[in-house]
Amino acid sequence: MTRNSTTATALPPASMSPVGKALEEVSASFDRFCLAAGIEALGEMMERDAAEACGARHSRAETRRGYRWGRTQGKIGFHGGKTEIERPRVRDFAGRELALPSWERAVAEDWLGKWAMNLMLINVSTRKFRRAVRLPEGDVPAAAGAGVSKSAVSRHFVALSGARLREWLATDLSGLDLLVVQIDGIHITEGLVLVAAIGIDAQGVKHPLAVAEGATENAAVVQALIDDLIERGLDPAVPRLFIIDGSKALSKAIRRSFGRHTPIQRCQIHKARNIMERLPKSLHASVRRTLRQAWELDDAAKAEKLIRNLAHRLEHDAPGVSGSLLEGLDEILTVTRLGLPRELRRSLACTNIIENMMGTIRRVSRNVKHWGSASMALRWTAAAMLEAKKGFRRLKAYKQLNTLRTALIAHSERASNKSNDRVIDQQLKVA
Repeated sequence: MTRNSTTATALPPASMSPVGKALEEVSASFDRFCLAAGIEALGEMMERDAAEACGARHSRAETRRGYRWGRTQGKIGFHGGKTEIERPRVRDFAGRELALPSWERAVAEDWLGKWAMNLMLINVSTRKFRRAVRLPEGDVPAAAGAGVSKSAVSRHFVALSGARLREWLATDLSGLDLLVVQIDGIHITEGLVLVAAIGIDAQGVKHPLAVAEGATENAAVVQALIDDLIERGLDPAVPRLFIIDGSKALSKAIRRSFGRHTPIQRCQIHKARNIMERLPKSLHASVRRTLRQAWELDDAAKAEKLIRNLAHRLEHDAPGVSGSLLEGLDEILTVTRLGLPRELRRSLACTNIIENMMGTIRRVSRNVKHWGSASMALRWTAAAMLEAKKGFRRLKAYKQLNTLRTALIAHSERASNKSNDRVIDQQLKVA
């Protein structure tokens, strides 16, 4: 019977290669093997850079650009932190430091900021960052100055999230063929509200667009958000569908900037939820069933009649709810009046898309116990919105979006014709 046996393979001598040196030094640890091999390889690259600038050691070649100036310790990013590495120094003949290309490339990439951003977005707190990137019993210890302390991680996150916020809010929107814009607010603290916008293009792809801060979700804050969108390339002359949660401030700002005939769809889910919260439980089933029937009807006139009949029935049992049911009725049935297919209506009759993004914002920022400033809230919210974008899927009924474009153009033309007729009538009366 033949038995297979394995014997320890002798490690190559350290002089063979950087990898050989690393294997000889730390053959029992893959982490330290990678670190030692990388340091050795980077050291050789820097020595080649120094030789190109200064020539061979003790050389006096006329082509050299400088001379060696000893060695110093530097730090590069490794595994979420920093590690020290010795590097050569080179100066030109005027005494100025010459940069080594390989060292510049090694320290240029902000891996520490990316590690901090990534782990904090998945709810790793700054206090636990050290343990998340370096095992307490591991072979690559986190020494003092390794960049894994809670304060260092916080600084990296602030710097990178701030840079990404500025870059995102400067993005040109003119190249996006947006058909739908959803706007909603999220309460950060008692005195701080953020209003965010998300767009859906003609292919059904969802795009986080902008965020603005304010004390309340009022018309001024929403107007600032819309002005920013227009300044960045969102053409107000292009017909679009706006979806909101029912805030009058949102409707007012939208119609002021995009025209008073701009189609606005109020969220049917918010409407039904607000009504149910004010009704006795004995009426919940019947009212919910009637509302669902109205939402599913293809004829807007029949749907409106059904809702008005429901409001009439509620006048006796819940007169306040009856009036609330009829409030904003035109905007509740916008997608039905546009004649959209049922599947597309279901996707666009509510603010579920932006609500899902708001859920991501709450999840990402749940470790924040104290909001120090509005800029902090903006940075966290923008980072969370961009994080949510990674999980966005295309709109379910994206194949029917051409129907929406046609309906929006037809609606815009009808509104324009009505406005022209009204102007002509006024001129005739004056004459």
